[in-house]
Amino acid sequence: MKRWHHWLVALSLVAAASAGFAQENARIAYVNTERILRDAAPAKAAQQKLEVEFSKRDKELQELAARLKQLNERLERDTAVMNESERTRRQREFSELEKDFQRKQREFREDLNQRRNEELAQVVEKTNKVIKQIAEQEKYDFILQEAVFASPRVDITDKVLRALANAK
Repeated sequence: MKRWHHWLVALSLVAAASAGFAQENARIAYVNTERILRDAAPAKAAQQKLEVEFSKRDKELQELAARLKQLNERLERDTAVMNESERTRRQREFSELEKDFQRKQREFREDLNQRRNEELAQVVEKTNKVIKQIAEQEKYDFILQEAVFASPRVDITDKVLRALANAK
């Protein structure tokens, strides 16, 4: 269903573009959204902000994973020489720690994804404003953000990147 939606959108754009070319001076441009989200100053700033915000929790998870690994290695190594109650106690300890690790890891991923989506939304909003300004200033009729192919002569991604770097 989603694929059909993309085809319908593409066909509509082709039809609209054909109608626009029939008029004199119709202008179309293309912006590579993937490049914007990777290379734009606001996108890089958002990534750094997230790294700082989540670095402490990430480090704690790595330490917990190392502790789990160490506990598991000790459990495997010493199983043969432990009595039944000691083995049961250590296995329970390992199991509880593993559950705690999995819970914290899941919460970390969920929180990180939520914050990443929030930061990305701000980048997309800034980018769309800049694209609209460029469209108005340079009198573009269409600016596409998804295309199967775009000629380098209609690609204004570098222009958008520069504008985003200079935007406050």
